[in-house]
Formats: sequence, structure tokens, C-alpha cells
Amino acid sequence: MTELLYMDDIESNYIREFEARVGRTGEDFVVLDRTAFYPKGGGQPSDTGKILWEEDESTVSKVEKKGDIIHRLEGEIPDEGKEVEGIIDWERRYNHMKLHTAQHLFSASAFELFGGRTAGNKIYTDHSRVDFEPVDLDEDDVEDLEAEVNSLIEEAHSVEIYEEEREELQRRIEDERVNLELLPDSIDILRVVDIDGEDICPCAGTHVRNTEEIKGVQITDVENKGKNTQRIYYELKEE
Repeated sequence: MTELLYMDDIESNYIREFEARVGRTGEDFVVLDRTAFYPKGGGQPSDTGKILWEEDESTVSKVEKKGDIIHRLEGEIPDEGKEVEGIIDWERRYNHMKLHTAQHLFSASAFELFGGRTAGNKIYTDHSRVDFEPVDLDEDDVEDLEAEVNSLIEEAHSVEIYEEEREELQRRIEDERVNLELLPDSIDILRVVDIDGEDICPCAGTHVRNTEEIKGVQITDVENKGKNTQRIYYELKEE
């Protein structure tokens, strides 16, 4: 079982380089005993980067969770047991972190302003989308939503990551905001992302320490995706 270095707390999301040992190899992949590379999942793309060892280096083109954490490589494959260094493409990862924390703010704000639940989301390298239902947002509503999210960003809320028992989390959050029923009953301990109490949600993704790191967001498009369901697209504001 690969140790996931980014799961422990918010500081672990800022690990850019790490050392590991190769546990298993395939034609185009390695499994490591520990990793800071995020595998694709939860609407967030995988990290990319490099794996280096004394004789060579290879590009990590994508990372997948298929029982083990599979690091797909372009180039040579290090031998089993080899000590390696992993280096994450930080610009890509940091964009994912900002966009993912922003998604939590959008979800919290849509629920607070309009009673809209998050029905789905997907993060890309340079933008994201999130689906809300049941909502019927007009132009003014969209402006209000963007303004509320940017206000939360500017307020510089700290972000924490911790574990909590499922029953305890259920007691202190609103059922309508968080879809806990979608998680398997077998999961008793949840990894929680807490944005200073403004949003509290189970999540396995990577996030920023403070909302002010996001700088700002802008909604770029809105689509109707069926009765009472709308999809918004947003991107990070240029600094």
C-alpha cells in the first residue's frame, strides 16, 4: 500500500519533492512505497512531474489509482527496490489547489444564497466547472455568486485538513450541503477540508492554506444541464 504524503494535513499539500522506493514496475509504470503525486480522482486531474534516480530520470505523465497508485512514465523504468526522487510539476499542482478550494467556496455560496446543492464538478488545469441543482440562476444571481466567492477569498480564511468520525461530522453539518449518503457505508473516518467554518466538507483533494492565495475568480459561462440544473464555468483571475 502506497503512503499518500499529501493526505495528512494542509501543509502536506505543499510537498513538491520527496524520496521513495520503487515497489513494483510494469511496462510503462512504477508503484512507489510513498508518493506526493495526486492520482486522478474526485473531479481533480492527476499531478505530473518527474522521477529521478542515480542513472536516469523519467517524466510522470499521469497518476492513477487502480488498487495501487500507478505512476505512468515516459522514458526509462527504474528497477524494483531502487531509491528515487519525485518532483511534482508545481505550477500545475498549485493551480489545481486554488481551483479546488475555489470550488468548495462556490458550493458553499450557492447553497447559502440559493439553496443549490453541488451535483458534480470537474477541475482542469486552467479552469473548472461545477453543477448546481435545484437552481434557476439569472444574470444577477450569477453576479451575486461570483461576488460572494470573491468576498470569501478576500477575507483570507484559513484552510484546515483533518480526520473526523463520520457520525460526528454528520451531526454538525447540514445534510443538504454535503452528500454524505454518496459515500460507502464502510467509510467510518473521513478526511475533512474545513475553510474556517465557512465550508466543511469531506474531500481527498489538494487545497491551499488560505483563501487569499486564490486571488480571485471569474465566472466565464453558464449552461443549462436539464430541469433545475445549471453548470457554471470559472477560472482564476490573472494577478
